[in-house]
Amino acid sequence: MNEKTYNVLFICTGNSARSIMAEGLMNKLGAGRFRGFSAGGHPTGTVNPYALEKLRKEGIDTTGLRSKSWDEFVLADAPVLDFAITVCDRAQGEVCPAWPGQPITAHWGVHDPAAAEGSEAERRLAFAQVFAILERRIALMTNLNPASLERLALEKEVRRIGHDAHV
Repeated sequence: MNEKTYNVLFICTGNSARSIMAEGLMNKLGAGRFRGFSAGGHPTGTVNPYALEKLRKEGIDTTGLRSKSWDEFVLADAPVLDFAITVCDRAQGEVCPAWPGQPITAHWGVHDPAAAEGSEAERRLAFAQVFAILERRIALMTNLNPASLERLALEKEVRRIGHDAHV
């Protein structure tokens, strides 16, 4: 019997850095059990080059990663979402669409590495730090067995990951 693949949407206002890295990480660490997507309420239209650089450095495929609106995920032909996770503080305060299928929602806020100032090395370090936090959280999530948990317990665990899983 085939195991269900759980669709996870990572949301950030601009969909250019944090949510993009989370999408790539989920697709790698999810190993077919979890499938990552990303979107933004006000997408920038471009992916931050430091985010792409970090993903590639970690051996994560960046093919197809793009900055896009969350409007794509409310269309009839969109993947049915099991989880919708905000990864930036601004997206947490935004009014998100009513996602079809009523996915479990959580907030995993991390600082914006794209806002980092300083030298190239300092900016790369900001991306590495956010990547490490997201990697730890996504690793914890992919170790869950959603099929064995009731919805409320699963929602509690996914939300706890965002509060407890700091690097």
